Amino acid sequence: ARAALEAANCSPDEIDLVVCATTTPDQVFPSTACLLQERLGIQGLAFDVQAVCAGFVYALDVADRYLRTGGARTALVIGAETMSRIVDWSDRGTCVLFGDGAGAIVLRAGQPRGIAGSRLSADGRYHRLLEVPQGPGQREGINGNAYVHMQGQAVFKFAVKSMRQSAQAVLDDAGIGWGDIDWLVPHQANLRIIEALARQAGLPLGRVITTIERQGNTSAASIPLALDEGIRDGRIRRGHTVLLEAFGGGFAWGAMLLHY
Repeated sequence: ARAALEAANCSPDEIDLVVCATTTPDQVFPSTACLLQERLGIQGLAFDVQAVCAGFVYALDVADRYLRTGGARTALVIGAETMSRIVDWSDRGTCVLFGDGAGAIVLRAGQPRGIAGSRLSADGRYHRLLEVPQGPGQREGINGNAYVHMQGQAVFKFAVKSMRQSAQAVLDDAGIGWGDIDWLVPHQANLRIIEALARQAGLPLGRVITTIERQGNTSAASIPLALDEGIRDGRIRRGHTVLLEAFGGGFAWGAMLLHY
C-alpha cells in the first residue's frame, strides 16, 4: 500500500476508501482493511472483499463504482494473501502451487484513464471443487479440513471457459477485439490455464504478463503483483490497453478492461 501511494504521489489523507481483497485475514474481525487504515493513518470507508483468487478484480470493480457514483474520491485497493496458512504441506497436489504476497493500486475519480469496463460472475454450485471446508468457528475435529481442497482437472476446465467468456464480453462491451489489447494480465493460478487462454484468444505469450514461475499462486495478490511488475519493468506503458482476468473459489470469476 505504501509503495502504491508513493507511485501515485498520493498522501494517506487523500484516501477516503480502502478495499482489501483477501481470503487469509489476520483476524476474523475487524477487517484487514480497517487494520491497514489504522497503520497508514487513513480515514474514511474501509472493508474487505472475499472472492478468493478473483478478489482483486472484484475489489477494483467495487471501488470503481464508489468513485463513479460519488461515494469516494480516491481509493486504495489491495490484494493481500498468506496462502501458506491454509495449505496442507503433506498434500503435494496443492502445497507446491501457492505463495504469499500483496499488491495495491490507487484509483482517483475523474481521471481520463482507468477502468473501462468489467464483467464479474459467480456460481456457488461448484464450491466443492475448490474450497477450504472449515470455518474459523469450527475448532473441533479439523481432520485436515482447514486446508485448501481442489479438484484440479475440473477447476482447469471451468476456469478456461469462464474467463474466456467474461473477457470476450468485456471486449464486446467496449467494441474492441483481442488485437486491440496491449497486455493480458491474468490471475497466476496455473501456466497451462494462462497458455490456453492466450491460445484461444490468439495472443502471443509475449503479450501476457506471468509471474507464477517465481511467485506461485498468490490468490487475490497475483494480479496486482503481475501488474506492478509489468509497469515497473516498462512493458506496460501509459496509453496501453490492459485486460485483467481472474478465477477463484466460489466459483467466482471476472474480467476487467483498463486504459493505463
